[in-house]
Amino acid sequence: MKRHLQTAALAISAALTAAVSAMAQSAAPAAQWPERSVRLVVPFPAGSATDVIVRIIETNLTPQLGQPVVVDNRSGASGAIGVDAVAKAQPDGYLVGLITVSTHAVAAGLGKKLPYDPIADQTPVGMIGSTPYVLVTYPGLGLRNLGELVALAKAKPGTLNYGSAGPASMAHLAAALLGVEAGIDIVHVPYRSSVHAVTDIMAGRVQMQFATIPPSAELIATNKLTALAVSSRNRSPTLPAVPTVAEQGIPGFEASLWMALVMPPKTAPAIARRFNEALNNVLADGKMRDALLVQGLEPEPGPPEMVTERIRSDSEKWRTVIAKAGIKAD
Repeated sequence: MKRHLQTAALAISAALTAAVSAMAQSAAPAAQWPERSVRLVVPFPAGSATDVIVRIIETNLTPQLGQPVVVDNRSGASGAIGVDAVAKAQPDGYLVGLITVSTHAVAAGLGKKLPYDPIADQTPVGMIGSTPYVLVTYPGLGLRNLGELVALAKAKPGTLNYGSAGPASMAHLAAALLGVEAGIDIVHVPYRSSVHAVTDIMAGRVQMQFATIPPSAELIATNKLTALAVSSRNRSPTLPAVPTVAEQGIPGFEASLWMALVMPPKTAPAIARRFNEALNNVLADGKMRDALLVQGLEPEPGPPEMVTERIRSDSEKWRTVIAKAGIKAD
């Protein structure tokens, strides 16, 4: 019996020693990270709105990490190619990827067969922020608030048209969400870009659109467009006088193009937390915040867990809206 106990004790001791050694070996690279440049995969073309925002952040991440952060554009398949490359990369901490509501919530809601799992195939790093929209209308309608628009739509169902940058774009989904929540029948008119849609709204050929805020602000100020509401949870710093949709009778309404950073699955948590710290420091800088607001993005610093929570909540929300509105993948 004594010999058996001694043998068991030795086995337990050896197992504990091996476990501690393994933990030490895995902690060492995390403690020394980063020792070389970090590649940041953007799943959209160079020069796109998301790419511009990432490059603003990239230049400020480099001094935070003490190593270069290099942008790598891998566009295609509505972002799926770049996202999948990150999902299948080695979890060594030297590859980080940009994701958006479109790649991780909307795509799943549309029933697309994705090469990656939006939750399982990533290690969350942190939220970058959100780009909200402003609901603009043709001034000739004489509308002053969202309530008047809803009343007009209910009085004339199926006669008001709204533009967007294309099927299943966030501008399309924002209007679809409004239609579902307000119980109104409004007609989608897809365009190749929101710029073309805005031109037709000013001419009265289309009645409204959820438009991006920076290029719309001057048109609103000069009364070429009428702003009725912003789609974010809180009022926009760029348009502080314009109330949110939620403030005007539709509680909880929110529709924004959010962006976040993730690493490959099984990346060491210590590395993800270190990158999160660097990212939050960048987003908290006053000059950086101003630079991002010019691009229409409102920074959202916070813990890595925010990313997973946002993916889960928005996947469910947009899946429901897509089903109720009958939206199909393009």
